[in-house]
Amino acid sequence: MTPQPREEVMCIAAYVGGESTVAGANRVLKLSSNEGAFGPPPTAQAAYAQAAAEIHRYPDGGSNELRRAIGIRFGLDPARIVCGTGSDELIQHLCHIYGGRGTDILMSRHGFIMYEIAGTYAGSRVQKVPERDLTADVDAMLAAVSPATRVVFLANPNNPTGSMLPQDEVTRLRRGLPSEVLLVLDAAYAEYVERLDYDPGVALVDAGENTVMLRTFSKIYGLGGLRVGWAYAPAGVVDALNRVRGVFNINRGAQAAAVAALAEPGWVERCRTHNTLWRERLGQALRDCGIKVWPSEGNFVLADFTTAAAATAADAHLRTRGIIVRGMAAYDLPHCLRITVGTAEECTLVAEALAALMAGTNTRG
Repeated sequence: MTPQPREEVMCIAAYVGGESTVAGANRVLKLSSNEGAFGPPPTAQAAYAQAAAEIHRYPDGGSNELRRAIGIRFGLDPARIVCGTGSDELIQHLCHIYGGRGTDILMSRHGFIMYEIAGTYAGSRVQKVPERDLTADVDAMLAAVSPATRVVFLANPNNPTGSMLPQDEVTRLRRGLPSEVLLVLDAAYAEYVERLDYDPGVALVDAGENTVMLRTFSKIYGLGGLRVGWAYAPAGVVDALNRVRGVFNINRGAQAAAVAALAEPGWVERCRTHNTLWRERLGQALRDCGIKVWPSEGNFVLADFTTAAAATAADAHLRTRGIIVRGMAAYDLPHCLRITVGTAEECTLVAEALAALMAGTNTRG
């Protein structure tokens, strides 16, 4: 006999991150992981380098300076903030704390795949609720709630579809859920949203004891390689998270870089402005050559090639030019490719490559 993992573990398909290399390519454009177009802020790089002299010291286990900085930046109470090794760590803990055998966790059909992985690992049954036009359907989610439901995850804006529910719909979802069901609002892309009918989750967290907002430094702040996320939550949820999270889960350099990133003058505004401009330009360029592009509020576009074969061919064509994007088969969207909004040059090169592909396809057709 050999040690056997729990049955739930062996049902999980391991998460596969965005690729970074293309064989034979002299230059690679990585547009597969929704990383920030401009990398990390200069002050964050400097703070990380300065922290190197003290990496023999354990970091602040409570991430106190970082939580204070987050509180100041967003006008939140630091006592209600918990930092995690990326928001992934916090997702996993929430599933284990509130889920487990005999419980259900709900997510939208094309929601972030880590909800399914973490929920299954916790022993819960994860239900993927049908969407409407690749957007979470509040009525369908409420209809899926049962006495076994413990957690509902909503990525808003959603990865990988880019769709977003306005605040009144999110509020309607919260009001329709039983009070004992935890609503987790994953706002990883909040900084990119410019629509006025959006709240990342602060209002609902403040309104009760059963909503959590998740945020990250991996996107607009450009710190994906350091893995820093955070939750804003009711006191009871904060207490539970602090009982189970890693005692030194945010390393010293990551804490220093995150604090500095929050204070970089004009960084968020510059990145948001660029993203809004080039998300539209890239999307329009793809539409102009016959590719359907779904509306997006994130730092990416979802290109729909109608068939899995066409998406695979487009992916292969981009790779011949050293461009890596993300296939969406794992999200049950095999006919789609998710393309990160990179620099102006990167977006232009993607548009040119796909235009050439589509022109050739149309000629052959």
